[in-house]
Amino acid sequence: MSTPVSRLAWSVRGWRRASVAAASVVLCGHLSATPSTPPRVAAASNLNVVLNAIADQFEREKGVHIDVVFGSSGTLTRQIEQGAPFEMFLAADEDFPKKLTAAGLTRDAGVVYATGRLALFAPKGSPLRVDERLAGLTQLLKSGGVTRFAIANPALAPYGEAAEAVLKKRGLWDAIRPRLVLGETIVQAAQFATTGNAVGGLLAYATVRSPEFSDRGTFVLIPGVDHPPLHQRMVLLKRAGPAAIQFYQFLQGTAARTRLQNAGYEVPQ
Repeated sequence: MSTPVSRLAWSVRGWRRASVAAASVVLCGHLSATPSTPPRVAAASNLNVVLNAIADQFEREKGVHIDVVFGSSGTLTRQIEQGAPFEMFLAADEDFPKKLTAAGLTRDAGVVYATGRLALFAPKGSPLRVDERLAGLTQLLKSGGVTRFAIANPALAPYGEAAEAVLKKRGLWDAIRPRLVLGETIVQAAQFATTGNAVGGLLAYATVRSPEFSDRGTFVLIPGVDHPPLHQRMVLLKRAGPAAIQFYQFLQGTAARTRLQNAGYEVPQ
């Protein structure tokens, strides 16, 4: 059964931790957390809004500030491999954390904390008709009406890899590939999809249904069977201190799980 199309809009407010300062991360690679240095957590960009809210709640309840750095799972993994001073990693899939675990950089294999979903989005004024089977996109592509279409880079972002799988399943990949504009992260892909330079994009469901997107376009949820499941795993890294461990446990608690569910994620039972 089709998911009803919803209204949404973009705003940059609430994305205060959204950039990845790669140079400073690498330069600080041998620092560890001290009482004056909050634990640094690496997180996939699709978590931007909800993880900020969870971190704020954690700080209110525990009195401990968490420094969250967002980026693509692939970029963050590479930084961790190069010695970036992260104590915890929340990825958008399971493969990147497993890679770090195999390299001996994590405490253990970690846990799946959420499962994400994709959504097809079209900004206001776009000729793209959104539907879960991408019939509107197929028709627009055949008529030559697709100028640009935004997804995250499949080589760096699991949500981009999932978007590629959806486009291939619908037989659109070869035709639309020259028109793709790739974001390094799913947040950047969302920015491309809302600037008017693209007819739409395949974006994280949690991103497009957030308050920051209301009244800027339309979206529909893509069936989960159309792409490999986006099971999102988190791991504690070898340098994790007590505060990071406490935050890791907090993310598995009722309050955090409720926030994730309300944001559009499925959470493990």
